[in-house]
Amino acid sequence: MSADREERPLVGVVLVSHSRQVAEAVAHMAHGLASGGPSVPVAPAGGTGEGGLGTSSELIIEAARRVDRGAGVAVLADLGSAVLTVRTLLVEGDLPEGARLVDAPFVEGAVAAVVTASTGADLEAVAAAATEAYEYRKA
Repeated sequence: MSADREERPLVGVVLVSHSRQVAEAVAHMAHGLASGGPSVPVAPAGGTGEGGLGTSSELIIEAARRVDRGAGVAVLADLGSAVLTVRTLLVEGDLPEGARLVDAPFVEGAVAAVVTASTGADLEAVAAAATEAYEYRKA
């Protein structure tokens, strides 16, 4: 790997789930499967601020700011209201510049996003890899 690639900031990934445990588990799995490359900034944003099921704008904003290194932030969400919350935050300008909601399956897309980001790929390539996870066949 070239010195330029090592010094370039990596795309951050935020995983928005209705469950804190699900978001944390998927983040842990994606990080583990991407081992070998640079450590991608990944943050789970699951559940409500009180620890219940649901989504929290505050947790999502905090997670996006934590992973933002200036190369963009790929945001993956699990279910409908999580998607709507992220869309609202994007429209209202509450997420870092370069944040993008990625239409991808939650688990497979998260793994693809983190693995691709660990190669130093840009946000467009990270989003494309996550979206391509819709094509993974299991039979």
